[in-house]
Amino acid sequence: MPDVPVPRPREVIKVFEKFDWEVARQQGSHIIMTKEGNLATLSIPKHSTVARGTLRSLIRKSGLSVETFLNEL
Repeated sequence: MPDVPVPRPREVIKVFEKFDWEVARQQGSHIIMTKEGNLATLSIPKHSTVARGTLRSLIRKSGLSVETFLNEL
């Protein structure tokens, strides 16, 4: 598995938007993203950076591969 960087939340959101995920709302310090036809929601923490484990979990929930995500990042 490739090493996952520690990106800023805005960078993570931009990549997911390329794959048709949309920002639905913001609840406190988390940005919620949804996708038409997908039951999963992505909860991206709006901190200074997104932790590696959290990012891997978000990528898995989105249905993307780590390699695909990193190529777009």
